[in-house]
Amino acid sequence: MIDGIFLHQDSHGGGGVISDGDTQWMTAGGGILHIETPPEQLVVSGGLFHGIQLWVNLPAKDKMIAPAYQGLEARQVVLLSSLDAGSLVRIIAGDIDDHRGPGSTHTPMALMHASVSPGAVLELPWNPHFNALVYVLAGSGRVGSELRPVHAGQLVAFGPGDWIRAQADDRQDSRTVHLELLVLGGQPIREPVEHYGPFVMNTRSEIVQALEDFEAGRLGTVPANALMPHVPDPNPIRVEHTGI
Repeated sequence: MIDGIFLHQDSHGGGGVISDGDTQWMTAGGGILHIETPPEQLVVSGGLFHGIQLWVNLPAKDKMIAPAYQGLEARQVVLLSSLDAGSLVRIIAGDIDDHRGPGSTHTPMALMHASVSPGAVLELPWNPHFNALVYVLAGSGRVGSELRPVHAGQLVAFGPGDWIRAQADDRQDSRTVHLELLVLGGQPIREPVEHYGPFVMNTRSEIVQALEDFEAGRLGTVPANALMPHVPDPNPIRVEHTGI
C-alpha cells in the first residue's frame, strides 16, 4: 500500500490494517477465503488511495500447502540508498547484495519499490537466474543499456543479465517528484498454467477440483463478523464480498 488504508480478513485467522508503506503477503495454498476493503472513513472523506496487488504463482509441489498470512509493516522493509543518495530502494522480498527483504516466498523471487530523483541513475545488481520486470508507477526516465524511454503505466521486460539500470529524467511532471518504479522478477517455474477466476493450477482437472472444493465449503469460512465493503448510500443494498 503506497497511499491510503486497506483492511483485510481471511478464513484462516489472518488479517489486519495496512497503510503507507505496509504490505500484506497472503499465501493461498490449498485454499483460503478473504475479504479486503478500504475503511468507511476513507471512503467518506475521499483522498488518495494507491496500492499494488501482485499474484505470484506457486510451483506444483507447493500448490496445496497450508494457507498463510504475513503482515509487513513499513519499518520492517529493508531500505537501501545509492552511493550518491539519488535513489532509495525498499526491498519487500528477495535480496540485493545480501540485503534481504522480510517477505517470505515459496517461489524464489524479488520485489522492491525504487524512488529515483530527477537526473539520478539507479543500478541494481540482479540475480542472473531471475527474469526481470520494471513497472513505472509514476514519472518518466530511461532504462537498460540502450536507455529506452519509459513513462508511468509502462512495463519493461529485461533480457538476461545481472544488472538493472534506470535513469530519471531531469524534469518530472507535476504529479510526482521522483521516478517511481516497481522492480520485480523471479526464477521461472516453467510449468503449465491453468487459471479460472481466482484459481491458478497446473491442469484443467485441478481447476474443476478447486471449484468443487470452493462450492462444498472446503476452503473455510469468512467469520460472521467480517469486514464489509462500505456502501455510502442512505438505503444500502446488502453486498456480499468474498474472494479466493
